[in-house]
Amino acid sequence: MFGLLTSKLQNLFSFFKEDQLTDKNVEKASEAVRLALLEADVNYEVALRFVEKIKTKALGEKITRGLKPGEQFIKIVYDELVLLMGEQEQVLALNSTPSVVLLCGLQGSGKTTTAVKLAYFLKKQGKKVLLCAGDLQRPGAVDQLEKLAAPYQLEVFAKREEKQPLAVAKEAFLKARKEAFELLIVDTAGRLHIDETLMLELSALKDFLKPDEVLFVASAALGQDAVKTAREFDQKIGLTGSVLTMLDGSARAGAAISIFEVTQKPLKFEGVGERVEDLQLFNPRSMADRILGMGDVINLAKKAEEHIRQEEKENLEKRLRRAEITYEDYLKQMNLMRRMGPLSSLMRMMPGFAGLGEMAGSEKELKKVEAMVLSMTITERLEKTDLSYSRRKRIALGSGTSVDDVNRLVKSFKKIKQLLKNMPKGDLSKMQQFLGGDVWR
Repeated sequence: MFGLLTSKLQNLFSFFKEDQLTDKNVEKASEAVRLALLEADVNYEVALRFVEKIKTKALGEKITRGLKPGEQFIKIVYDELVLLMGEQEQVLALNSTPSVVLLCGLQGSGKTTTAVKLAYFLKKQGKKVLLCAGDLQRPGAVDQLEKLAAPYQLEVFAKREEKQPLAVAKEAFLKARKEAFELLIVDTAGRLHIDETLMLELSALKDFLKPDEVLFVASAALGQDAVKTAREFDQKIGLTGSVLTMLDGSARAGAAISIFEVTQKPLKFEGVGERVEDLQLFNPRSMADRILGMGDVINLAKKAEEHIRQEEKENLEKRLRRAEITYEDYLKQMNLMRRMGPLSSLMRMMPGFAGLGEMAGSEKELKKVEAMVLSMTITERLEKTDLSYSRRKRIALGSGTSVDDVNRLVKSFKKIKQLLKNMPKGDLSKMQQFLGGDVWR
């Protein structure tokens, strides 16, 4: 997901040739962190403060027993990233009847899609949700909201003939209260913070609705521009939090890393795909895992909880904890994960499998990988037999692929093995201790 940043942070191990943390190796590694953060479009002041913290902490700590200097430094970076992004998941503060969530942000940030995603997320929790079509500026916005909501049986309140968003919002609120909706989500038109007329319109909506949550919807692709705009919106109308969209298509982590520190308002949700189902609570530990290339077992476990039977979940958990990756493991896990969403996104969530997910890039490519694995003998899948050229040629022929495709698959698995070797003691149970928390909670 964060390609260049992740690879640069994973290379931090190369700075620690000695058996201890020294002024010299900490300084060099810290400078590498600073440059990597700035290239990822992290706010300049945030990056400087972050680097000073890790330098101070690294030079003031003793090496934890069982860790190497490089591992200790990465642990410090991980812990500080978690703190920088807010430390804990932040749930919505829904205290009214009906509770109201007001969405705002720039045009094109994904507010309408986010409104439906959020409504579906809360419906799965048993909430009765009403969507209000309050974007009367963009042609087709009301139609889009209704079209996205229909397959999920989400009710939308709309008045196409009305030109004033406040009038629509008032009627939607009365309907929500009269018909015992627990939640009203109000979509609004995109606007710039310098547009006084539209900002006054947003303020009027807030004054009437008295929303429990005012969420700024920002596109991760905008990087620091999204963070700066969030700060301006907060100063003008007062935000309670943010939602970061399009994280699946952004190689920059700047907005995710900076937005809490700059606005002092929590990042509450993240959009990780185009489907309505692709919205999840923002978890700082999960994001730190992904930034450092350690997969995303937190959200993977949540998906497993939702889609996989308990016995299957326990087996998957054991395999993840064992962190012994074979082609046979891949085949079994792929069949389980088909129930949980697009395979390419799920692969990126698995420790060690992220590289393979990037290599595949699409469902079509993953099916090609599956065909290659199915063309292997059982001993080849379990890596008990070396894949010689003749064997690779046979696998390519049997799967309808090329020898180059098989070579790329083998190379990806070797990269996975190397990544696992860099983990303390090479297993996920030790990685949990290394990261200082229970990732399965």
